[in-house]
Amino acid sequence: MENNKEEIVDVGSVVEAVSADDSDAPLYQVESLCMRCGENGVTRFLLTLIPHFRKVLLSAFECPHCGERNNEVQFAGEIQPRGCNYSLKVPSSDQKMFHRQVVKSESATIKIPELDFEIPPEAQRGSLSTVEGILVRAADELEALQEERKKLDPQTAEAIDQFLLKLRACAKGDSTFTFILDDPAGNSFIENLYAPSPDPSLNIKFYERTPEQQALLGYLVDPSQQGESSNVVPSEGLSSTSDKREPRGSVGAVAGHRAIAQSNSAEIADALFRYSAPEEVMTFPSTCGACAASCETRMFMTRIPYFQEVIVMASTCDACGYRNSELKPGGRIPEKGKRITLFVKNINDLSRDLIKSDTAGVKIPELDLELAGGTLGGIVTTVEGLITKISESLERVHGFSFGDSLDENKRTKWQDFKAKLNKLLSVEESWTLILDDALANSFIAPVTDDIKDDHQLTFEEYERSWEQNEELGLNDIDTSSADAAYNSTS
Repeated sequence: MENNKEEIVDVGSVVEAVSADDSDAPLYQVESLCMRCGENGVTRFLLTLIPHFRKVLLSAFECPHCGERNNEVQFAGEIQPRGCNYSLKVPSSDQKMFHRQVVKSESATIKIPELDFEIPPEAQRGSLSTVEGILVRAADELEALQEERKKLDPQTAEAIDQFLLKLRACAKGDSTFTFILDDPAGNSFIENLYAPSPDPSLNIKFYERTPEQQALLGYLVDPSQQGESSNVVPSEGLSSTSDKREPRGSVGAVAGHRAIAQSNSAEIADALFRYSAPEEVMTFPSTCGACAASCETRMFMTRIPYFQEVIVMASTCDACGYRNSELKPGGRIPEKGKRITLFVKNINDLSRDLIKSDTAGVKIPELDLELAGGTLGGIVTTVEGLITKISESLERVHGFSFGDSLDENKRTKWQDFKAKLNKLLSVEESWTLILDDALANSFIAPVTDDIKDDHQLTFEEYERSWEQNEELGLNDIDTSSADAAYNSTS
């Protein structure tokens, strides 16, 4: 009879376990001290790769003397380029919300604003659990020392008892609350029950880490750079000793090629100057957003035809190889939002240049796909590049939903959706791409010399709602003092 017993390997330390080169990933175990009774117990480690998510180290401790047990998850892979923030609205009496899978790394913080409650990274180590499991564990840990508190400080113990009633009410689904998971390392995750469609209860944001967060993650940060930002635009008075300037080439166009062929100097100048700017590339020192090493950021301003003036910034780190590019809108805030619709009919449409700002949402009606504003950040790419980034982002954000724990119906749904997403790039059938930008800072390039002649591309302006202005912070802008000062001097 075949022996199906799992292989167990004794090792002397955790480092030896995670350093072992074994493709079969056996279960490692190491003798370790029990913190409850002081005797020796056994910790088992399993290094595994969650499909389309990342490599994790699962550990489980058990003491045969006192019965103490605990488990933990740690990330054996790299720290992500940006931090992540998940905000989940949990209504009362909705058990599905409490069964959502949650990956909490050792650097993540959990908050419940309604209770003014926060679990710092050092309070709960990395874990693979559910929303309910994390709340119950927090309540149990708070309650563990209540008897001692009642003897030493009865007033504080009474206050904690009252708080525990509220926390356990949230864990049972008796009240509505917001579950926030913030991780500067970007290695935490909350399951999307509606994937690949947007989850109305779950809001996901990615952000650049501050120098203080970089230091907490173990990166070496230069104290003189902690007040600096790699996204600061240098002023005109910046010293020329630290700046490097290099010429930037012009970008050609179809009209320019035709003018050159016809040797029409006036049309050549008009066509090429329309796609170029007299400014030069400016280079200034900055800090890498991934490893905090010193690097260089290049910046220039240019005007895109049929669009607006923009600031292009690009950084490359020689230390870790991290590369980042950003596009910032120039000029004033537009009075109206803009909705851009492109009807993709052939392969050539996939090569259209595309600018998606960090406030723009993406819709593809044929797939019932909708990405909220802020997803993917601000990018400069092509239509094909955008679809590729969407596919990669869905696999990363909803990563381990592809794993073995997924039921067959959800697995089939994911596989069908991914096949349809990849089918868009073959353009076997026409489809529609919609960029909805409340700040009108997004753009899709036409394929004709005159944008009016491109009948596959439409631009629609609309009035922003109060909610959109509130989200963008525009409702709080008060220019009355500046207007009065301006009028008094004019």
